[in-house]
Amino acid sequence: MKELRAGVSAAGDIAIEGEHLLAEAAESGLNFAAIFVEQGQEHRLERLTLPADAEVLVVARDVFSSAVHTESPQGVAALVRMPEWTLDEILDREEPALLVVSGGLQDPGNLGTLIRSAEAFGATGFIMLPGTVSLANQKVLRASAGSAFRLPCVAVKEDDLFEALDERGIRIAAAVAAEGESASEWDFTKPAALLLGNEGAGLSPSLLAEAEVRLTIPMPGPVESLNAAVAGSVLLYEAARQRGGKR
Repeated sequence: MKELRAGVSAAGDIAIEGEHLLAEAAESGLNFAAIFVEQGQEHRLERLTLPADAEVLVVARDVFSSAVHTESPQGVAALVRMPEWTLDEILDREEPALLVVSGGLQDPGNLGTLIRSAEAFGATGFIMLPGTVSLANQKVLRASAGSAFRLPCVAVKEDDLFEALDERGIRIAAAVAAEGESASEWDFTKPAALLLGNEGAGLSPSLLAEAEVRLTIPMPGPVESLNAAVAGSVLLYEAARQRGGKR
C-alpha cells in the first residue's frame, strides 16, 4: 500500500480516501485499479456503488492506518485513474472558454475549493502553472468534493499556455487585491482566462504582464483582501451571472 502514502502509483493511479470520495469517483466514471478496506470495516463497501470488477483488498488495521494520509481514516481507500486532458482539448471545446489559471496556489484547501467553484459556475477548464500544489494532494481532492474528477484540469508551462491562449484569442484577466477594474464592468461573455496568484505573494510581474486587464472585487467593508479561493469564487460567480444573462 505504499502507493497510497505516495499519492500516485508507479502506473499513474491516484490514491483517494473515504466513502465520499470513493462514491464521487465511481459516479464520475473513474477506473478503479484497486480498493482497500480496513479489516472489520467491510460493511462500508455495502453503502457504496463501486465497479464490480475492481479488486478489493482487505488489510489489517495497522497496515491501513500507516498507508493513508488522514488522521481519522474512514476505513476505505482506493487507487483510481484520473481523466487525462491536454491543453488543446481544454481550449478547443465547443462552448466559449471560461478558464481558471492557478499562478502558484500552494494551499491545497484553496486549490480544491477553487476547482469546486469552477465546476459550479460553469468553467470549461482549470489550468495549473508551475508552483501550484499537486492535484493528487489528498486535501485538494477532499476540498474539491469530487469536482477534480470531472472538471478538465491540466498542468502546463507558462509559455505553452500563453502562446495557446493568444492563438485562440482568449483574453486574460488577472485578479488583484486593489487598483484594478471592477469585475462587474469586464465582459466575461467572451472567451476568457481568469488568472489567480499565490496566496501570499500574489501574481508575479511576468504573469501580470500577460493580462489584458486587472480585476478587483469592490468591497465596501474594512477588509484589504479576500482568501484566494473566495476571491476566485466571487469572480467566477460574476462570470456565470453575465453568461446566464446573455443566454
